[in-house]
Order: sequence, then C-alpha cells, then structure tokens
Amino acid sequence: MSSERVSIELAENGVAQVRLNRPDKMNALDPEMFEAIIAAGEELRTMKGLRAVVLAGEGRSFCAGLDVSSFTASPDGTRKPLTDRTHGNANTFQEVAMTWRKCPVPVIAAVHGVCFGGGMQIASGADIRVVHPASRMAIMEMKWGLVPDMGGYHLWRGMVRDDVLRELVYTNREFTGEEAKEYGLATFVSEDPLGKANDIANTIANRNPEAIRGAKRLSDAMLEKSGDEILMEESVEQSAIMRKPNQIEAVMAGMQKRAANFTDV
Repeated sequence: MSSERVSIELAENGVAQVRLNRPDKMNALDPEMFEAIIAAGEELRTMKGLRAVVLAGEGRSFCAGLDVSSFTASPDGTRKPLTDRTHGNANTFQEVAMTWRKCPVPVIAAVHGVCFGGGMQIASGADIRVVHPASRMAIMEMKWGLVPDMGGYHLWRGMVRDDVLRELVYTNREFTGEEAKEYGLATFVSEDPLGKANDIANTIANRNPEAIRGAKRLSDAMLEKSGDEILMEESVEQSAIMRKPNQIEAVMAGMQKRAANFTDV
C-alpha cells in the first residue's frame, strides 16, 4: 500500500517497510498524515504474511511533531471532543501512536534527525526503538502550553523512570539519541538506525510467527493485567502454540542447524 503521506512495502520475508513520507516538512503531522498513519496501521493488522514492521521517516527526520500550520485543525475536518473514542480505546490523535501497539507483529522504529512531540509518541508506540546518537528529541507539548495527549502517558509506563519523565514533560527539554537510550526512550543507539532496525526485523521474521504474535500479546498483557491474569495468559498462549506445525518446525530447524520454513498465520 502507498499513499501520499505513508508508504508500505512488504518484502518476501514478511518484513514490511513503512515510511512517513512528507520529507519537505520533516514528516510533520497534518490532517492527511494522521489519516494516512491510521490507514496504514489498519492495513497492517490484516496483511497476509506479515512478520515484522520497520517504521521510519523519509528525508532528514523521523517526525517533527504536529504541523503548526494545522495546529487547530481536526484530522477529519470536524471538531469532535478529544474524549470521543473514535478508534476503540483512542481518539484520532492517540491512534497514530497506539496503532503500532495494536499491530499484531513487532514494530521496530528507526529514528533519525528530529523526533519531537507527536513524533516522539509515535516512536514510543513501537516495540523497539533504534535511534541515531545525534537525533534531536523532545516531549515538546509544554512549549505550546499543552500536555502530551497522543498516547504517551500510556506508552511510557515501564519505559521511563517516573522522575525523568516528569522533568522531560515539564521542561520540554531537548535531548539526544544517546540520552534517550539512558532515559529508556531508545532501545539501541546506532549510526545506522535503519540498518540496525532491519537486522532486528529480519531476525524476528525467522522466528515462529505464531509465537512472535503470542509474545507481543503477552508483552501488552504484562502492563495491563494482574499477576494472576498474566499467568493464565501465558498458559493460554503456550497451549495454542505447543506441538503445532510451526513450533515443531522451529525445533527441527534448530536441531538440523538450518533455516526454518514456517507457515504464515
């Protein structure tokens, strides 16, 4: 799938390359970009053969955040209350970040250049973030007298130490990719974030796709559910995978020291 604002290319190994495609504006978020990101997320949820996603921005930046020129515009041309849940548990603004968590397979964000505000929250929606050491990053909303409201507070739980997050939000201080790794907002720092992200995605693509999807569901449950519920979720997921053809193939491939030949879900 391709649109003016977001493109998707699915490789033979099941890794989808997703690109924010407004390079002249550093992929800033205008109404069309909101719509295109949400459409891309929905496309990925039903894409056959999908095993992993690499999310990146075209041009010199990942995403500069909200396009100030459309600051007061609503993505769908109306002025619905922010409290309206237009996309399940989220409003339109939140869905551009939350859609990556709703994707059934792991999403790896490759971040370079500027990653401000809404862009920071979109990157936070990924399972894994690979960031260039010189990236310019900020939780920017306080600069405009606002609070982060695009899913950040939901996504940052367990990711960033509480006092560090408070300081970054209260001050909208800019920080580097190196600092993002220290704070917990980046998983890896790399001079070639896209290359590193693809390496991770290719590794995931060679794992049992049913187990990968189950592990992502468990990762989400770990943040949302009680201990007893998580224990049950582990058992449910394992029961659905164990002794199935893909799990047997994983064992045989490992014993025979060869690449596995999985059947896609």
